Amino acid sequence: MAKLVIVESPSKATTIQGYLGSGYKVVASKGHIRDLPKSSLGVDIEHHFEPHYINIRGKGDVIKQLKKDAKDADVILLATDPDREGEAISWHLASTLGIPLDKRCRITFNENTKGAIKEAIKAPRAIDEDLVNSQQARRILDRIVGYKLSPFLWKNVKSGLSAGRVQSVATRVIVEREQEIRAFVPQEYWTIQAQFRTPSGETFTADFVGEGDEKIRISDEKQAREIVEAVQGQPATVRQVRKALKYRQPAPPYTTSTLQQDAAKKLGFQSQRTMKVAQELYEGVDVGAEFGGVQGLISYMRTDSLRISQVAQSAALELVGADFGESYLPKTPRVYKAKANAQDAHEAIRPADVRLRPKQIRKYLSPDQYRLYKLIWEHFVASQMAAAAFNTVTVELTCGKYLFHTAGASLKFPGYLAVYEKKSNAGANDDDDDDEYAEGNVPDLTEGDALQLTGVDPEQHFTQAPPRYNEASLIKMLEESGIGRPSTFATIITTIINRSYVKREGKAFVPTPLGEVTTELMKKKFPKIIDYEFTAQMEDKLDSIEQGGCTMEQVLEDFYEDFEKALEAADATVSRDDIDIPPEVSEYPCDKCGSMMVYKNGRFGRFLACPNYPACKNTKAINKDGSPVEKQEQQPEIADFKCELCGGDMVLRHGKYGSFYACVNYPTCKFTKQKTVDTGVKCPKCGARIVTKFGRGKRMFYSCERYPDCDFSSWDMPLPEQCPQCGDILYYKKGKKTVYCKRQGCGYKREEEHATPEL
Repeated sequence: MAKLVIVESPSKATTIQGYLGSGYKVVASKGHIRDLPKSSLGVDIEHHFEPHYINIRGKGDVIKQLKKDAKDADVILLATDPDREGEAISWHLASTLGIPLDKRCRITFNENTKGAIKEAIKAPRAIDEDLVNSQQARRILDRIVGYKLSPFLWKNVKSGLSAGRVQSVATRVIVEREQEIRAFVPQEYWTIQAQFRTPSGETFTADFVGEGDEKIRISDEKQAREIVEAVQGQPATVRQVRKALKYRQPAPPYTTSTLQQDAAKKLGFQSQRTMKVAQELYEGVDVGAEFGGVQGLISYMRTDSLRISQVAQSAALELVGADFGESYLPKTPRVYKAKANAQDAHEAIRPADVRLRPKQIRKYLSPDQYRLYKLIWEHFVASQMAAAAFNTVTVELTCGKYLFHTAGASLKFPGYLAVYEKKSNAGANDDDDDDEYAEGNVPDLTEGDALQLTGVDPEQHFTQAPPRYNEASLIKMLEESGIGRPSTFATIITTIINRSYVKREGKAFVPTPLGEVTTELMKKKFPKIIDYEFTAQMEDKLDSIEQGGCTMEQVLEDFYEDFEKALEAADATVSRDDIDIPPEVSEYPCDKCGSMMVYKNGRFGRFLACPNYPACKNTKAINKDGSPVEKQEQQPEIADFKCELCGGDMVLRHGKYGSFYACVNYPTCKFTKQKTVDTGVKCPKCGARIVTKFGRGKRMFYSCERYPDCDFSSWDMPLPEQCPQCGDILYYKKGKKTVYCKRQGCGYKREEEHATPEL
């Protein structure tokens, strides 16, 4: 073997193998092969925070095969993902396989296409140790916080809890929003909408603004009624008409964060689902021979850059010109500026080949893959097109002494909106949720035109509490606050839900009592850990390590000095007696005593329990939405034989030693009979049937149905075939995939290529 290429994912390996051909062997590490141990801290704090890595359990065979392949190869290329995590995986691979760190063995590519792979292979580089150290610093920080804080929470809050550096801050965001909602006091206000008619008979509506040039907020019904009465019968006149041509610009190409937000809003995808599908599109999908077989369909999906390559931009502009016409091209190619702290190592998320239109390859994609690819393709093409143009009109008019306002717009030139299906045009721009240029019906009016008031409608409103965070709004808030990085958002959300600090109600995130109590404790005792600004600054320091601005040890030392003091102070001042976690009360009554059931956490997840335990021990399993699982009455399976003691029916039951038949009159009659399965093999001793049974340790064995009158039994499976040497029955040993004869002196044996299926 000449050249070995190591990637992370088996599916990605398959795609790349197809590009490179027989001169290369492409294999997968299946993610990380080494990590910090689960059973201990794994970080030597006293000796420069030296991490102690071990091989991940279950990866022994993978590592063994990688070493064998590496030994046989003349050239080894590490082609893991082009980010911190991928660089760290390559570093671990190099350490395990004995590759010098200064050797040019590392290749990266932004898109999983044949051209990108072949270009990357021409320019290998050494492993970027700054990038690796940035990942290591994050891993060590999170390990220190988790392993030092978790025992504190076990002792003082609840057994089994765990803490996370960034996850704790994300929980705080949701808790504080819930506190805002509870503290919110609605304020009454009124609006007034009036209907007017022009001299030509056209009608339109306008909203009350104020008196003269002064805006008035209507706070109660009395004030609203006074204004309504004051305008009745009053002349109305157009005071001002402003017409303008306004442009709406397309949104920039997707970053990881904006893709997750849009997929949540437009497709209903949770962030974890979005990243899973995006990974599939990046690694490669078979789109049929007509489109080149297995292809990576999008560029790398973990990025906060808005940059795109010149080649990709030229291809997009060519497509726009061909499909829509020259007028849909911008005057100059668009360049989008990323945020100040954005990492610009990779391009924005875009189609790997914009010529592969979603409809062309729809039949090769799963429904989720198609919907996400379509979202990315349309958004990218739109980002390279001309602005949409709207004719807008704003009208101010007076009625008596009061001022009213109305506005409207009509689409003059669709520009980038042309790429979207008509039904989604209104939401095509991510930044215009209120759609400033929504079309409205405003007649052609001129200043000084006299109007007739035909109706006035006052309406009561109340101010609304801030909404709970959903997938899109939480990700947006985390990004804007610098909490975590876009590539970690999906993991953050999944973690705080799995730890029962937060739950979903519909699409909204709601803190649990446990999440609220833990957050308040963290705010009091570990204010830095849970501080928004401190967490954002820590992300900046991790970025600085990547750029060579500071060292991993400096960042860890600065953090640990204050953290250790806070932990010692908290240990000395907090007691479990000070912590009270109120139960999470459900809306479902106990069907035994009538009390409202509460949510509990057990070995197998959340469930409903009666609050009157131990007087009432009623519990119920729950569905994903928290509602109780309703048990359905099932008719018992009745055997075709009767009880041997009382003649009653025998019904099928299930126990720890397998299925059995029990008398229907239990407990008056306790006769039982184990359920057996006919193997189709005759007993070699008496000729009766051999059936399955269960023995010690719940292990299945094979026995004559006439047992104990006939004592034939075997742990190995008897087969319905005869030994070719002696004619006795053969047996199958599952663990060794061996068929053999038991007769003394025969010795017949053969190996099976595949496991014989269970009876």
